[in-house]
Amino acid sequence: MIESSQPRKGRKFRFNAPMHERQKFMHAHVSDELQKKLGIKSRSISLRRGDTVKVQSGNLRGKTGKVGSVNLRTGRVFIDGIVRKNAKGKELPVPVYSSNLYLVDLDLSDKMRNAKIEFLKTGVKPRVTEAKPVQAKATAAKPSQAVSSNVK
Repeated sequence: MIESSQPRKGRKFRFNAPMHERQKFMHAHVSDELQKKLGIKSRSISLRRGDTVKVQSGNLRGKTGKVGSVNLRTGRVFIDGIVRKNAKGKELPVPVYSSNLYLVDLDLSDKMRNAKIEFLKTGVKPRVTEAKPVQAKATAAKPSQAVSSNVK
């Protein structure tokens, strides 16, 4: 993360950031009710498809819906049910910045996300799954491949 006081450097960092860094920009505030329900003190959590959010600023203020998709390239979120008609009359989803949203309910169907919530509750990183180490197969050396010692 850049720690410059110059706005141009901050904008340049966000604009040129790789996708794994842009994921960190896509967080939204957690509502007080949800914080109490989950038992966490974290102010924000990353957005995912299936989360229920409420728009807190802009023309769409007060509207609630489920996250349809998250676009990391543009940094915008598309919410199901919030659409706008174009000139031809086709309904298109309205893009909203994640900073203008707050989470009302989470989609907890993913076990990795549940593990993240448990980490936020306790501060102890839980083990989700452990990969078993792959054992190398023991092969006997064939007589033709055996290394001969220095025999003269």
